Formats: sequence, C-alpha cells, structure tokens
Amino acid sequence: MSTDSSTGERASIGERTSIGERTLSLQTYAWEDATVVGCTGRLTTETAVHLKTEVKPLLLCKRRVILDLTDLAHMDSSGLGALVALYISAKGAKCQLQLVNLSPRIRELLSITNVLSVFEVYGRCGTHLP
Repeated sequence: MSTDSSTGERASIGERTSIGERTLSLQTYAWEDATVVGCTGRLTTETAVHLKTEVKPLLLCKRRVILDLTDLAHMDSSGLGALVALYISAKGAKCQLQLVNLSPRIRELLSITNVLSVFEVYGRCGTHLP
C-alpha cells in the first residue's frame, strides 16, 4: 500500500499473488520522516524480485526506508540476497535502509550469515510503527 500524503490514506501497490503460500504482499506508507514497506508472506526465490522492484525506486527518492518484517513468515537465501541488494542500492543513493520487527528465525538467519550487523535493525521496543 502507498500513502497519499495529502489524505494519509493507504493504497495497495504491487501486490503479487501466487499459488498457496508463495505470496509476498507489500504495503507502503509514510511514517514520520520515512517510508515504511510492510512485508507480508514469504520472501523467497519466487518473490525476491517483487520486493526489489517495488523498493528500489523508493531508495532513489527517499532519505529513509523502513522494511517492517512483522508479518514476514519465511525468508530463504534469495530473500537474503534481495535485502543485501537493496542495502547496496540504498548506500549508493545515500538512503538509510532499516529493518524492524524481525522474527527470531529471520534474525537468526541474518545473524549466522553476518548480514545482521550491516543493517540498522530496530526491534519491537525501539521503533513503534502505526
């Protein structure tokens, strides 16, 4: 979803539907000085391109983008690669990319691959999104 800054309403953008549990839905909205992208579903080989396609343009025109992973049920190595690719794009665009609300499983995946330290990660206590 995207937010119309004049009305504050959320609108659906780039929802991808797949068979069964292979879905990744993205909801995009403004929050404080950032653009938040809520990720729901699975970040996998089938859906990683969808995330990159929707988020990369935001990195070019925003100063801060937050990926809210509250409702992300699963992430595989392609999803991990998509996050790293977005991080590299964000750095090149001088945009701050943050991850919030990682599940223990996703936090562990990012940690064992030494990717966790690259991102500015905020837990449920550090950042409260609407």
